[in-house]
Amino acid sequence: MPSVLDQRPAPVVAGPRPAPPRRRTRVLALPEARWALAALVLFLIALPLNLLGAPAWLWGPLFAATYVTGGWEPGWEGLKALKDKTLDVDLLMVVAALGAAAIGQVLDGALLIVIFATSGALEAVATARTADSVRGLLDLAPTTATRLVPGGEETVAAEQLKVGDVILVRPGERVGADGQVLDGTSDVDQATITGEPLPVAKKAGDEVFAGTVNGTGALRVRVDRDPADSVIARIVKMVEEASETKAPTQLFIEKIEQRYSIGMVIATLAVFAIPLAFGSALQPALLRAMTFMIVASPCAVVLSTMPPLLSAIANAGRHGVLAKSAVVMERLGQVDAVALDKTGTLTEGTPRVTGIRPLPGSGLDEDGLLALAAAAEHPSEHPIARAVVDAARERCLSLPEALDFSSSPGQGVSVTVAGRTVQVGSPARLSAVTGPASAAVAELEETGQTAVLVLRDDSPVGVIGIADRLRQDAAATVTALTGLTGRSPVLLTGDNERAARHLAAQVGITDVRAGLLPQDKAAAVHKWEAEGRKVLVVGDGVNDAPALAAAHTGIAMGKAGSDLALETADAVVVRDELAAIPTVVALSRTARRLVVQNLVIAGAFITALVVWDLVATLPLPLGVAGHEGSTVIVGLNGLRLLREAAWSNPARGGAE
Repeated sequence: MPSVLDQRPAPVVAGPRPAPPRRRTRVLALPEARWALAALVLFLIALPLNLLGAPAWLWGPLFAATYVTGGWEPGWEGLKALKDKTLDVDLLMVVAALGAAAIGQVLDGALLIVIFATSGALEAVATARTADSVRGLLDLAPTTATRLVPGGEETVAAEQLKVGDVILVRPGERVGADGQVLDGTSDVDQATITGEPLPVAKKAGDEVFAGTVNGTGALRVRVDRDPADSVIARIVKMVEEASETKAPTQLFIEKIEQRYSIGMVIATLAVFAIPLAFGSALQPALLRAMTFMIVASPCAVVLSTMPPLLSAIANAGRHGVLAKSAVVMERLGQVDAVALDKTGTLTEGTPRVTGIRPLPGSGLDEDGLLALAAAAEHPSEHPIARAVVDAARERCLSLPEALDFSSSPGQGVSVTVAGRTVQVGSPARLSAVTGPASAAVAELEETGQTAVLVLRDDSPVGVIGIADRLRQDAAATVTALTGLTGRSPVLLTGDNERAARHLAAQVGITDVRAGLLPQDKAAAVHKWEAEGRKVLVVGDGVNDAPALAAAHTGIAMGKAGSDLALETADAVVVRDELAAIPTVVALSRTARRLVVQNLVIAGAFITALVVWDLVATLPLPLGVAGHEGSTVIVGLNGLRLLREAAWSNPARGGAE
């Protein structure tokens, strides 16, 4: 009887449907974003009217609407936190804003409201994006699979598969479950799981993973893991867990907000109550207390942190690095260890011809061998075939006419050129390779290249090497990161050991972890984090997502990066310039130093004004001027990072 693989599928049986498009939360779908935008628009309309001296009936209602739209939600959340015996700084800011308005400083209060409403909206967007990334990962797994049953086949939901079921994976379909190949041969693209740049030949006895893409052959696969325990499902779980762990991360200044808030409230009440207890009139006591709240309010402290970090974000963005929040920009400067992915990160992620070895007696030179191989590979869609054809095009070679094209999954292609049979494919599958051909294959494989054998009438005529090309700035980037962190980066890759070590030697990396699955990469990062290291992970694929999420900070390469990696990472290198990574780390360290400078300046102003208000009588206009002056000074100091010169040589970043 013919095997199932030889039977043509019945027309009525549909294969697995394509995964649904990835869902992405729209920013304005979030209520926090809508309220913050409304508050900002109202404030920007009212501001020029107020500054130009327009009647209060024009700008007053606009500022009032700013207070309501931007302040009601943080105020309500603050009241709920107060119910749980927690004093939220947002509630304190709303009270300070209302206090400012009560003594005539309506503009100051509105500005405070807008700052905190915008901050809340950014936090909500970050949370939504994390949820989007997990949903996008789930879409990688096929929704249905073709299960083989006695007498035929049936289409079932992938989650209904059980260990021991046998499924049929047709050409171009995604594998429905983790399992073992029982019958058939094909090339499977498993870059989403292992990061390998080239499809891997699969035959009976080999392992395949759910969500990987089958090539041109059909495979019969026995399910070895429950769908809920597949590698792709475990990636989902790891990303969710790591994201939840990182979610409470806050800016440095936010870590002391509870103590500051409680202290400020107690102090304000004391400034109001103590004079009353000693016989002071209500009006002067209230005015002194409100002045105290204004000069002691953390506007300058908040601006101490945000302008340097936001300026660094803007400068990095101009140079092709997108940091997703001020928290990310702050954390980048803290890293003291770096883990790099190989394919698509240190390399370009696209297979290219890197070696051409015509054999003695073949009568071919390099161009002749390449043209012959390209003519055979031209009809094929395999990544190796595309690399060979692209190399021939780059050399402007004329390809001979090829007839009778045929392809054998996992083996290679065959054509007829000028009446002679030409085969191109894996040396291990085409023939027993000996002599000069064997030496050429060994030479290429020793340097981490994939060897492709070219036969003419069953006789070897040459060998072509295929490899993923190293980025030009890879070695310089590794050197710069080593200087910044004090230790050499580590290479984490799912690729084979030989290829990984050869590439690592080229860029100066000595610690190589090869053949890793996604959970292995994440486990390595968790281990380093447990040892107290703050790890920066740089990657581009789905297989890097758990490590990106688990790391202190994750950066994704944007050009070839998967949607999941781009969403999970804290920052994205849009232009794929690897050298931008040490530069942005150095920029972050500079921003952190400016934050410390600003905190010292803000603290000095607040201390001086508070002491003046308590020891003597600080006139309200002078108190507001001092408060606003400190805000302007720290703001301008932070804006220095907008200059082009701030995007400096990474070596200037130094270790803190």
